[in-house]
Amino acid sequence: MLIIARKPQESFVIGDDIEVVILDIQSDKIRIGINAPKDVSILRKELYDTKKSNQDAVMTAEDIELDELNRIIKKSK
Repeated sequence: MLIIARKPQESFVIGDDIEVVILDIQSDKIRIGINAPKDVSILRKELYDTKKSNQDAVMTAEDIELDELNRIIKKSK
């Protein structure tokens, strides 16, 4: 993990096209702005984790359905 110290209105760049700007710091909250291309998905970590576990659940359900279909096909032969 890279740790960077920045003051309000200072920024850092990720790659060639993502800029993260520190907008404001108040007690225990930091406001940041992110300039990135529209095709770059930006999600809060808790939303990303939820999205990922939902995708994993769907893939598992699809795998189970495929396994069941394979069993049915093998039985019918």
